[in-house]
Amino acid sequence: MSKVFSRPGRRGVLGGAAAAVVVVMGLLLWWLLPLGEKPPSGSITFSTGTTSGVYYEYGSQLRDALARDMPDLDVNLTTSNGSPENVERVAKGDADFTIAAADAVQTYESQHPGGAAKLRGVARLYDDYVQLVVPRDSAIRSITDLRGKTVATGLPRSGVRLIAERVLRAAGLDPAKDIRAESEGIDTGPEKLKRGKIDAFFWSGGVPTAGLEKLADTFTFRFVPISSELVARMHDQDDSTGYYRATNMPESAYPTIQNGSTVATIAVSNLLITRTDMAPRLTEWLTRTVIRSRDGIGAHVHSAQLVDLRTAIYTDPLKLHEGARRYYRSVKP
Repeated sequence: MSKVFSRPGRRGVLGGAAAAVVVVMGLLLWWLLPLGEKPPSGSITFSTGTTSGVYYEYGSQLRDALARDMPDLDVNLTTSNGSPENVERVAKGDADFTIAAADAVQTYESQHPGGAAKLRGVARLYDDYVQLVVPRDSAIRSITDLRGKTVATGLPRSGVRLIAERVLRAAGLDPAKDIRAESEGIDTGPEKLKRGKIDAFFWSGGVPTAGLEKLADTFTFRFVPISSELVARMHDQDDSTGYYRATNMPESAYPTIQNGSTVATIAVSNLLITRTDMAPRLTEWLTRTVIRSRDGIGAHVHSAQLVDLRTAIYTDPLKLHEGARRYYRSVKP
């Protein structure tokens, strides 16, 4: 005997469709609001960097991403000279979140014993590359060739200044005597080089950096390599130099300048940091946004494409903030 199947009525079909919509909306809300029904609100201050640098670009894009995830959170961006100033601002409570290179964090602890105890890591982001820039026809081929030259070593309290002086010392040069040091950063150094006011300038940042991309449009320059032997000598200077590693700047960083060649240099990791007293729930939400907005931010800030959930937890020399730890545990496979 054959079985007879009844055809569902219109009401049943509509009811099933409605149920499906509810399920989809529920899943969507779960995706958008996985950490609670109502996003955190209030205000935070985020210290970035100079306006032509990657810190500022990243901070601006992150603020937009946070506005989408936490519309009632007011994010105030402030500029700075770089990592050392950023670390100090967060430690003293003048900023709530910032980006800083690992060497600057360790240096702050060395200069202020116990001062870094209130600092916590949120995520390891991307690496900075040291970039020593000279005109294409310059006779400068190595660090030692900088002797007697006018060299921009970065702004006071900047990560560039910190690294540049260590590079010079490792090469046997006294930054105060053997070069004519100028306090120029990425906002002013490229133009000074173009006009012949300086012979070279140091920059440390994610690649490509907007200030150098802009320079490449109107001026032909090249990078002076920094050898692995020099990096090894830097490691003998103090504890914070252990965060430097010898590497090659990829040939894709500045294609029109590098012409398919890599450049031997130094890399140091950048950390997103905060303080122990920052609310865990807010920090958890912010960490989530940092990780999930990687591709969106990366479309504008190339360095952000390197943010990786698998390595974000390694914020040495800082311990993870409890809020960040909660997020990473929630997404652990």
